[in-house]
This record gives sequence, C-alpha cells and structure tokens, in this order.
Amino acid sequence: MEEIHRILESVERSGLRSVLATVVHVEGSAYRKEGASMLFFEDGTQTGMLSAGCIEADLAARVPEMLETGESRVYTFDMQSFDPFSWGETSGCGGIVHVAMEPVNDVFAGHLRTVKGYLDQACEVVHIKTFNPDRSVSGYGFFAADRQLFGEWKGTFPEELFSMASSGSIGKSGMKALSTLNEEIFVHIYSPKPRLIIFGAGRDARPLASFAAAAGFSVTVADWRPAFCDRSFFPDAEELLVGFPEETADMLRITSNDYVVVMTHHFGRDMELIRILSRLRLGYLGILGPKRRTELLFDGVPIPPYVRSPVGIPIGAEGPEEIAVSVLAEVIQVHNAKRKRRGGL
Repeated sequence: MEEIHRILESVERSGLRSVLATVVHVEGSAYRKEGASMLFFEDGTQTGMLSAGCIEADLAARVPEMLETGESRVYTFDMQSFDPFSWGETSGCGGIVHVAMEPVNDVFAGHLRTVKGYLDQACEVVHIKTFNPDRSVSGYGFFAADRQLFGEWKGTFPEELFSMASSGSIGKSGMKALSTLNEEIFVHIYSPKPRLIIFGAGRDARPLASFAAAAGFSVTVADWRPAFCDRSFFPDAEELLVGFPEETADMLRITSNDYVVVMTHHFGRDMELIRILSRLRLGYLGILGPKRRTELLFDGVPIPPYVRSPVGIPIGAEGPEEIAVSVLAEVIQVHNAKRKRRGGL
C-alpha cells in the first residue's frame, strides 16, 4: 500500500521541518515503483521507505542541506552493479531509480493537507511535477474529480490531463509526454485508503484488523456484542460499530470499493448479514468457514462471483494469526488487481 496516508498524517501532526522524497522514474527493477514516497524529518526520524535500505541513508544525509537552502533536487541511484567482494555495500537490485527531494515549506504543507482532505473524503487526487534542466522541481500541482487545481504550477495547465483523468487513461505512474507540453512530466494518482469491513469481533478478528491497518487499510469492525467489539481489542481500527447486522450495515454505506469479511461464527447472524449484503453491489465479500456452510447461508440462491468462500488464499492456515495472513493476502491481491484495471478518477 502507499505510504502517502501515513506521510500526510505526519505532516499534519508534526511541527518539524521535513523533506518529501518521491520516486519519479525507474529503469529496470527496483524495490518500490514510481509514486512511492517517503518523508525525512529534521530530527532524523522518517516515515515510509523507498528501498530495502539501499538509498535511505544517502537521502537522509542530504536533508540538512536541503532544509537550509530550501531547494529541491532529483537524485539518481544506479543499483545495477553488483560486486561480490563489496560485502553487501552495493545493492545489485538491477535498476536505476530517480528520486525527487522537496523541502516541505509552509505552502507545500498546506497543499499536502488539502490532498489529505480529499483522500479522507474518498476522492482520488492526481499529482504532477515538472522539472528544470538542472534537475530541480520547477512546479507541482494536484487536482481531484472536481478539477480544482492547487499547487505551485507555472503557466497554462494542460487540459489534456483533466481529460486523461476523467477517461481513466492516465495509466501507470511515472514520466509522461503530453502533446500540449514540450517536456515530460511526472504523473501519479493518490488513492484513498481502501476500507476493510469486518463483521464479527471474535478472537480471530483481532489479528486481521491489526494486520490490515498496518498494511494501509481503513478498518471497521462491527459486532452486536459490546464486550467483544471493544477498543482494547481493536486499537488500530478506525471505527467500531456495536449493533445488530441490520443496524450496522445501514450505518456503513457500503460500496463496491469496500472489502467485506464476515466472521461472526454465528450462523443466524451470518445469514442475516448475507441477506443484507446481497442487496448491495459489492466488489469483494469473504466468508469464513467451509463452502458448504456458505451454500447454506445463501439458502439455495446462486453464490455471486465476488464472494470468496472459504475466504483467504489456501496456505493451510491454522490459528487466528495465520488465518489473518491468508485473508489479508487475498484482499490485497484483489485490491491490487482492481487498481491495475482502473488508473483514473
């Protein structure tokens, strides 16, 4: 998942000066692809990662000077070489990575907070950058579905980008050539946090909620038992809802962009949930338990193709933690496949 959500939360909370690093171009293979971001604070703390440790130290060493000068810069890291006598000092990852480093001044921080506002409202945001011949950032901009442009953009904004976003033809992040500009620009789409809704707050729901939150999901847990659906058991969940299925489903406003897992271990409640959820246009519904149980829950009605039963990737999981890994792996797999099919606002 993208680190941008944690980065934006850090910008909003911290009063420290910082530098934002973004992968703008990759040649060959690399640990992270175009659009990956990382934030370096003046006290040495960091949010996110851009590699498996190959380039972070080098980038961190540049932060004090960048904060002093206030100037941006694109740095290139050639990780194609591999020297067997280097004791691991070269990465040998096989690619060339170009990283843009930008001091987060008050103006930039304000724009990043606006980005967070859009993402918190479940709106995608397109991010663009242009570059000077000396490899500094000459301008940047953001816009969402309302086409409201904000940022530090010089000159006329290319209408072509609005059209590409609305038609879903932006595609893969990275450097792009536009017919209306004489230079390549960096383009990336920031997506809202995907939401995982877990119906059931039993012992096995706890690691799933924790792992999903760590992976970048917005987690909601719903259960009719207040002793189970308690903050002490789900400290990382963004929302806890106590109520019976009919009550909580109405509160959630579930959409096709949500990922839903049913794991109450109560056949009657599960049947009630299936009846309610079957009315909605879901993109993913995972049901804990054997396939025969799911067939009984649907009570003779054909099981829709978006239903995963038994939920999770078959890894022979045993116990709550392993089951959580299996379920979350499947949710991530479906989510990433969906993102690749989309590529637009």
